[in-house]
Amino acid sequence: MDPFDRLTVREVARDLAFPEGPTPLADGAVLVSELAAGRITRVDPTGARDVVAAPGGGPNGLAVLPDGSLVVCQNGGSRWGRRPWPYEGPGSVEIFSPVGPPDEPVTPQIQRVTADGTVTTLFTADESGIPLKRPSDVCVDVDGGIYVTDFGATRGRTRELAGVLYGAPDGGLREIVFPVELPNGIALAPDGTRLYVTETRTRRLWAFTLAGPGTVTAWHSLATIPSGGPIDFGGVDGCCVDAAGNIVVATLGTGGVTVVAPDGALLAQLPMDDPMTTNAAFGGPDGRTLFVTLGSSGRLVAVDGWPGEGTPQLPRFG
Repeated sequence: MDPFDRLTVREVARDLAFPEGPTPLADGAVLVSELAAGRITRVDPTGARDVVAAPGGGPNGLAVLPDGSLVVCQNGGSRWGRRPWPYEGPGSVEIFSPVGPPDEPVTPQIQRVTADGTVTTLFTADESGIPLKRPSDVCVDVDGGIYVTDFGATRGRTRELAGVLYGAPDGGLREIVFPVELPNGIALAPDGTRLYVTETRTRRLWAFTLAGPGTVTAWHSLATIPSGGPIDFGGVDGCCVDAAGNIVVATLGTGGVTVVAPDGALLAQLPMDDPMTTNAAFGGPDGRTLFVTLGSSGRLVAVDGWPGEGTPQLPRFG
């Protein structure tokens, strides 16, 4: 029997304001960013929640740094409402999502959040002075360095390209890949020798070979995630990696997640009832629970019984 057929899904929390950035912690809680509310929220195993910080704008990807503070991708914010998706016309569905530029924009940046809710700015530009456009997601390596995707900025019919950056929270931030077409999710292989990046509109999953922290020596397109859902539209959002090295990609359109082997083989598609499935991360007491954020319906769900070994020790925030 296919081990992915034995997975079960349960709801952990609802009524979240477009959740993203699930970050499971050692105490069993999960941090999520609520983009439509400009806040970061802690959800405990019972579903109870409390606000950790309110940076405003659009806090997106999250990760815990070695010192116990949180690094945040602040995309600058959006105006939110209900609209036809993916495009206005026959076959579209109405969802809750960004509908335009924010009324009160925040400078796109990388932020640090401490356990007492203090928010500080780490970077608004890379070391060459190029401003960040719309930071999307982040992951942290064993040295405490951060890999960041900068989604790029769209204004009317014009889009500014961006890429992938690497740096130290107390040092500089440098671009290591350019261009990438709407780079979104980002995750490291268990041994740290590969970096995975998703491209939203192309549905492409890239694999970058690393010779050391922030040093890319080769890359290739590992897989293209199937489309589906309204008008057979597709896209990809956040991603994470399990203990076996399989890449789990939050899948737009079809909704749910797609599982890709390190060699690019498609292993499974786990559909969920939200076309805006935004991100996923492993946690739980044995590291074999996949937490998934469902953006437009405002839910955090848990997928129990993931096959294989659990993930390494989970971080502590604070």
